[in-house]
Amino acid sequence: MEQSDVLVIGAGVAGLSTAVQLAARGIQVSVIDRGALGSGATSKASGLLGQLRGSVAASHMMQESLATLLALEAETGRKVFTQSGSLRVAQNEARAEELEQSLQMAELAGIPAERISIAEASERVPLMRSEDLVAAAYFPSDGYVSPPDVASLYVAAGETRGVRFFPGRPVDSLVFEGGRLIGCRSGGQEWRAPVVVNAAGPWAHQIAGMGGDPLPCAGVGHCYLTVWPEPRIDPLTASLRDRENRLYARPTREGAMHIGIYEPRPVLFDLPSLADRFKMADLGIERFTESIELLMELAHRRFPILSSGAPITYTAGVMAWSPDGHPLCGPSEQVAGLYHCAGFCGHGVMTSAAVGLLMADLICEGKWRHDPVELTVGRFRDRDDVQDRAFVEHACLHAYATCYGVVSEDHPGR
Repeated sequence: MEQSDVLVIGAGVAGLSTAVQLAARGIQVSVIDRGALGSGATSKASGLLGQLRGSVAASHMMQESLATLLALEAETGRKVFTQSGSLRVAQNEARAEELEQSLQMAELAGIPAERISIAEASERVPLMRSEDLVAAAYFPSDGYVSPPDVASLYVAAGETRGVRFFPGRPVDSLVFEGGRLIGCRSGGQEWRAPVVVNAAGPWAHQIAGMGGDPLPCAGVGHCYLTVWPEPRIDPLTASLRDRENRLYARPTREGAMHIGIYEPRPVLFDLPSLADRFKMADLGIERFTESIELLMELAHRRFPILSSGAPITYTAGVMAWSPDGHPLCGPSEQVAGLYHCAGFCGHGVMTSAAVGLLMADLICEGKWRHDPVELTVGRFRDRDDVQDRAFVEHACLHAYATCYGVVSEDHPGR
């Protein structure tokens, strides 16, 4: 039997970051995962790191996340963040107004941002088609990461601080004593701790369900492409968000470019129903035919290079989404001893460093580091509809499909 102060179930970036920050406070932490460390949703994420969110509080959390990540870079000697800046563009009056609101929000949050000309926008992202654009804004302190590198950074920091890692241990059941959760079982072995953190990503609702806690989240498939043009792309090319085309893009350090969309009809994945030995690495693109067709159509609108014959590959993964598009963090409303750290809705990598601090504060001091309105799992306390699994799945798909707002009536991505 393994004994610790805190047991973290899930070795994605959220769980790993939580373990690192708890260990920094002298807490003995064990991390258990069904697969290799960082091999779940983290391994298939793209890795944009933009600080501007939908509220000042959420934006401040993102700023803290970046600052914490940079501090861990200095501590470990591992470079993971590339400050390329990010670009947001608009091609109609409604999106231009949205862009103006974003600039106002950036000013309130203290995030560097500026309006730039369409000509300058084209210089920031040289492969981008720009004739249809009417407005653009540049955020110079944004950038991107390679998510597996971020996971490795957390593992290195965790090992230095005494975190114990147990990969390849799928949870079979939770262990209770006197009505309180005290650990889990895997393969006939027990891991015990007075505090258990559910950071299982798209498996989080399965772990919660083992304790009778209907956590309102669902696995939503996501696919993006990587194009390898000649000559290679400058790694300091700005990342791009084109919300009208549902599209994001970022360069890679190797000179390629990731391009993805948030499509209107995403694919639902019930991971617990798949084979016990399912690995995210084995997920192919077979179920993403419609998504890829729309991805190619919308991506080609902004990047004509996709028709140049440059090599293209596809990456498919599964994200954990909540019904309202915000994380599910904090103590369980149903199970004593259980904390949730899940449902990051495609933003798990970029928020992970701040999430570790937030969870450490909650567990050690019982206080919220950031405004809990959009974070606490308790916000669903009085909603009967989230008891209905079909409703939760539908709401999560809708949150995914509308995360870039509602596109124009005549848009093919409608």
